[in-house]
Amino acid sequence: MEPSRILKFAFVQTLTLVRVPLILLFLGLAVFSSQPPSPRTFWSAFCAMILAALTDLFDGYFARRLRVTSRFGSYADPMVDKVYYLVTLPTLVFVAQRTGQPALARVLLLLTVIFLFRDQWVSFLRSLGAVHGLSAKANWSGKARTLISFPTICVVYFYLQAPASVPLQFPLAVVYALVLISTLINVISMVVYTRAFWPALKAELKHPGGDTK
Repeated sequence: MEPSRILKFAFVQTLTLVRVPLILLFLGLAVFSSQPPSPRTFWSAFCAMILAALTDLFDGYFARRLRVTSRFGSYADPMVDKVYYLVTLPTLVFVAQRTGQPALARVLLLLTVIFLFRDQWVSFLRSLGAVHGLSAKANWSGKARTLISFPTICVVYFYLQAPASVPLQFPLAVVYALVLISTLINVISMVVYTRAFWPALKAELKHPGGDTK
């Protein structure tokens, strides 16, 4: 591999992998800060969350633009996406409970469970689909889920922890609406993927011995 191509490849993979330390920084600041957090702590945590989200938008773009797409990147990107959600969603539940909003904490817990269950279910379906030669590419529901999830997480954290001095404050109704939409998108995504991989699932249930011919 040419030196310039190695540098391009390293740049793109760094964009992908830096999401992990950024979101762990958010976790540390959000969980171990005083309550309410100082403006500096809040903005540091919020910016770490935003930067982590932005890397997900730009790593794929630069990989295609610089022509350094790779098998490693195709596996690393969804893996670090899962780390992002595994950290942020439970953290939001914790922060909501900590700030005296148990109703919101319960709604966020429901979203977290459905979100993570959807991930496991889709991974299971893709494993079956691979055996039967079905495409494992993300469909529109997966993209819609990503599109709504990042802003939802950011808005919820902003609502819960933004200093009162910040001019922009999100109404609670907006927060609940985003959480509800995110929950529905995850349920819809499970249905869409189940329909897409139904032939493989049906074949496995019909022939439990492994002979699908």
